[in-house]
Amino acid sequence: MSFLLWSSQGVKAVMKNNYATLRTVPSAGARHPFETYIFVRLVKGLKRGLYRYVALSHSLVLEKEGDFASEVADAALGQKFVGHCAATFVWSVIPYRTEWRYDLTSYKPILLDAGHICQNLYLACEALNLGTCAIAAYDQEKIDKLIGLDGYDEFVIYMAPVGKPKRY
Repeated sequence: MSFLLWSSQGVKAVMKNNYATLRTVPSAGARHPFETYIFVRLVKGLKRGLYRYVALSHSLVLEKEGDFASEVADAALGQKFVGHCAATFVWSVIPYRTEWRYDLTSYKPILLDAGHICQNLYLACEALNLGTCAIAAYDQEKIDKLIGLDGYDEFVIYMAPVGKPKRY
């Protein structure tokens, strides 16, 4: 889990008197508008529940304890594997982090940055012989509510379940 989190959002350096961070993924203007949440289900050493990744301290904060498999699968439009895997990464965006600098064109770098984050998760999963799958098909209101986001100032933009792939 530590390697997956570091690979997708890890901080390599803090620059310019705490003005910006350099991370393992690029971000337009070093704005890094994303937050990483993880629904943990089957990860050794972690309780089942919803965690938030704190990139600056490379740590996890348990937001809500419990097994949310059915709720996550329901929010992912019935895709059961999204809720029943070892962990589901969920990235939310706080648009203002980019909007104050890029104004009306901020949606473009935000979407590009989302791709960078998920691609790094893919690469890290491959290195660990884990499976992942980018998910953009979900019910916006359900997943935002499940995490506790307002859906306006912060909202989910991407998901990716992670686990050992089944061999059929």
